[in-house]
Amino acid sequence: MFLQDLHCRVALATLFFAFSLGAWGAGAFVLRRGVSGNYLGALVIGEILVLAQAVLGMALVFGGKFPTDALHFLYGVTIAISWPGAYTYTHGETGRREMGIYALVSFFVFGLAVRALMTGAVGAECLPR
Repeated sequence: MFLQDLHCRVALATLFFAFSLGAWGAGAFVLRRGVSGNYLGALVIGEILVLAQAVLGMALVFGGKFPTDALHFLYGVTIAISWPGAYTYTHGETGRREMGIYALVSFFVFGLAVRALMTGAVGAECLPR
């Protein structure tokens, strides 16, 4: 039960963090700003959250707890590769265009995190009833 609750709480943190990165990136894009070092650092923190989430999820699977829908795994893998994929696609450039890409990818990660929560285990303690 503890791991399931922790997995759910890290999922919520990832969800809110991804939305914040999307809003930050969209705001910077509208203000015609490029990617700052602070933003790249925040992307790394977001990816660390995602990887921690994956480790917790694998611990649950090895412990015999499975999500209600197998799509949960697809959402998790897609989330894990989204930000590194965007970095690879942009070749690490830091212009305004790249900020727009990171903002879109962050909102995409947010949407996938919502879907992942919907397909995860039923009855997680951290979700409101």
